[in-house]
Amino acid sequence: MFQRSRIPLAELNPKRVAVIKPSALGDIVHSMPLIGALRDKFPAASITWVINKGYVPLVAGHPAIDGVIPFDRGAMKKGWKRFVRESGMFLKELRRGRFDLVFDLQCLARTGLMCLATGAVRRVGMGTAREGARLAYTDVIEIPEPEKTHAIDQYWKVAEALGVGDLPKRFDVPASPEVRAWAMAQLADLPRPWMAFGVGARWLTKRWPPEHFATLAKQAQARFGGTVFFVGTPDEAPLAEQVFQAIAGPRKNFCGTTSLSQLIGLLAVCDVMVANDTGPLHVAVGLGKQTVAPYTCTVVRRHGPYLQLGGVETTVWCKGSYIRTCDRLECMTDLQPDRLWPVLAQILSTWASHSRSA
Repeated sequence: MFQRSRIPLAELNPKRVAVIKPSALGDIVHSMPLIGALRDKFPAASITWVINKGYVPLVAGHPAIDGVIPFDRGAMKKGWKRFVRESGMFLKELRRGRFDLVFDLQCLARTGLMCLATGAVRRVGMGTAREGARLAYTDVIEIPEPEKTHAIDQYWKVAEALGVGDLPKRFDVPASPEVRAWAMAQLADLPRPWMAFGVGARWLTKRWPPEHFATLAKQAQARFGGTVFFVGTPDEAPLAEQVFQAIAGPRKNFCGTTSLSQLIGLLAVCDVMVANDTGPLHVAVGLGKQTVAPYTCTVVRRHGPYLQLGGVETTVWCKGSYIRTCDRLECMTDLQPDRLWPVLAQILSTWASHSRSA
């Protein structure tokens, strides 16, 4: 259907590049090493990120990005007329970018249509594409055994196809001096180590029980002192409040009260993060923080804290099912706090050793 250029991707020299990766929080962080590789491959090109409006603060200020095109996924809720008008404006903006080369990292029907809307001659997608998105691409990067490959390494296949797969992977999550200063001011009077806890998750099957988080928090404070603070969305605030009320040591609850930029600031200054397999966990990893995380329905080899040992999996028969709801949740009983405690204790012991020698 589409005529494919014979020029290898590694030999292209585009002037304007677009990366389509609208969501979600953790997935955007997972794609950041590739963005850095694109900048190294195309140092003179203008690189634009097409991203959901709510996630713009996550990439604004990224050293590899020259601009963003926000996509308002919630436009439909504003009424049909406004949705049609705003969608038309968005598609026109894609076209006005006059992109030579476009990468679709979301690989769904709507992002495939975005690809086509750019009018770019070369449109690159991945072999894991769904919903017919492959029809929009001139080039497809195949992913051998995606079920055994970490998300970051899947995106990195694009870097390999471009001939820059030997570069180091770097995240460069933007955390401005202003948001760092704000976070430091919020925690300044509280003892360290500062332990960020993310106890919520959109999927029911990712929500490790609040009492398990409380057990870890109490063990950590009994041995190392410090402060537990909570982050997350407004919907997760009740879960955070349960843990907050169950512990007696220094604590502060930011859950549901911070902007995305402020969340990044808090994670940038924390000493460790304990969280479910969710976006904030991967933001912390991208910021270079050590993390500890229970893995119930997802698996570490695909979505664990990248190049860290903090992901601890359940051992139940259905582990790694990637289902969002379950009426059994045997994994929550199986994966007890004592499985995660040695990892957290080791991280905090290392922190304490460095703190004494500083």
